[in-house]
Amino acid sequence: MTEAAGQLVLDLAQRPALGAEDFLISEANRAAAAAVDRWPDWPQASMLVVAPPRAGKTHLANVWRLKSGAARLEASQLSEDDIAFTTGALVVEDLHDGIADERVLFHLLNLVRERKLSMLLTSELAPGELPVRLPDLRSRLRALPIVTIANPDEGLLKAVLVKLFADRQLTVEPQVISYIALHMEQSMEAAAEIVAEIDTLAMATHRRVSRALAGAVLTRRAV
Repeated sequence: MTEAAGQLVLDLAQRPALGAEDFLISEANRAAAAAVDRWPDWPQASMLVVAPPRAGKTHLANVWRLKSGAARLEASQLSEDDIAFTTGALVVEDLHDGIADERVLFHLLNLVRERKLSMLLTSELAPGELPVRLPDLRSRLRALPIVTIANPDEGLLKAVLVKLFADRQLTVEPQVISYIALHMEQSMEAAAEIVAEIDTLAMATHRRVSRALAGAVLTRRAV
């Protein structure tokens, strides 16, 4: 059965690859990755990863979660029930989205230290920039070891683009990869979205992935 060039293409969303083998390292995230790799030999029971939006902190947190067997909690949904079930390592994500119960987070930090457990926290904001009202929690967060992830550099974006295209069985010429990396939003999430959109357009129009096709997608996203 044949379809017209403007055929409907089903965009079968791919699950994000969040394993250790999929975490590509560059100068932007090398220090944070090394800090996670040092676990359980951490200077303190808890560590905070600070990174701008969509720079890879969730991916790195998931790498550590799989390595440590940690339970995952959202800061914006913390409740007293979480204290009762603290028996192993914990990931508490996205402090910048708000901390539902500051006393609960303070107790979790204490329990992790007392029980010789481990906790990894993530945030887009440094501790001093978080709107924390509880003085004890504010002090505790500021005392945590912090590792940072910067926005992905061009080299990392190129590597990510190559992998994302390869995951879709697409081989793209280096100059096209360079063009996309130079003109796209500098984030991992944007890379995944752009590759998906390029793949969809290529299938719908029966065209190879070229600079012109990539440019059409980038132009459309910029509108």
